[in-house]
Amino acid sequence: MSGNVRPESMTRITTAQLANAFIDQQVAEIRAQVGDKKVLLALSGGVDSSVVAALLIKAIGKQLVCVHVNHGLMRKGESEQVIEVFGNELDANLIYVDATDRFLDLLAGVSDPEKKRKIIGGEFIKVFDEEASKLQGISFLAQGTIYPDILESHGVKAHHNVGGLPEDMQFELVEPVKLLYKDEVRVVGEALGLPHAMVYRQPFPGPGLGVRCLGAITRDRLHALREADAILREEFDKNGLAGKVWQYFIAVPDFKSVGVRDDKRYEGWPAIIRAVNTTDAMSATIEEIPYALLHHITDRITHEVEGINRVLLDLTPKPIGTIEWE
Repeated sequence: MSGNVRPESMTRITTAQLANAFIDQQVAEIRAQVGDKKVLLALSGGVDSSVVAALLIKAIGKQLVCVHVNHGLMRKGESEQVIEVFGNELDANLIYVDATDRFLDLLAGVSDPEKKRKIIGGEFIKVFDEEASKLQGISFLAQGTIYPDILESHGVKAHHNVGGLPEDMQFELVEPVKLLYKDEVRVVGEALGLPHAMVYRQPFPGPGLGVRCLGAITRDRLHALREADAILREEFDKNGLAGKVWQYFIAVPDFKSVGVRDDKRYEGWPAIIRAVNTTDAMSATIEEIPYALLHHITDRITHEVEGINRVLLDLTPKPIGTIEWE
């Protein structure tokens, strides 16, 4: 357990200089631990796994095998960013698996939120297991475990980034950022040269848009959700809200209402905006968005996104409401 306790004397990483010192130390430790063996990493594109990937690439290069599984429930442009940053810019040993059809076929007609989560999590493990079984000579599994994960789980964190790997996949763990807090991981990520948008990516649930496309997921509604969410994120970026709001997203329920477009009746789904601030995710407050901006976002979504004909704003704090809708 001693390796999972942050020493009281450990300096908080707040500057590029401190981050670079940490990087140099970890590169040496990773090389000592791994030697000439191969390391496997499930690369989601989230902050923690991305920083771990960049750190390992710096330390051992092509000995790291990154597997990115696109379950078809990513936000717009996210899988493409992973391929661009890691596959092209960092020249990583990257395996990209587009499993969209596989996931969406399994989710067809499933409306219960817990069943959806179990299907997505279980299938992710199967896909990752299949890819891992094709590889030879993997001795280590890298994970983006960070210190709050250890605190929350009392030192037991079972395969956080990959959802719980099969028991017969026995690897030694490589967890280079396990003693860091999230803000420190971001500083290290910037020092490693990762894009700011990736390092400051907002929290995103493992099931992705699967828990924001409410009820049974259909491809057309999922597409509308992804496009509407991209507009919301773009407008928050342009208007200085991206750095002020902890989490903001669109949810689209599975019912339609009547609207008017081009002087004709137009049935469409509502897009629900959720924007919250929190320090611990146990409670959350509502971010106040200027009405002029809300009008602009509404205009863009209802005119640019096929299938959406209303925009609503969720004003419910946590508690009573959870942060996600499902």
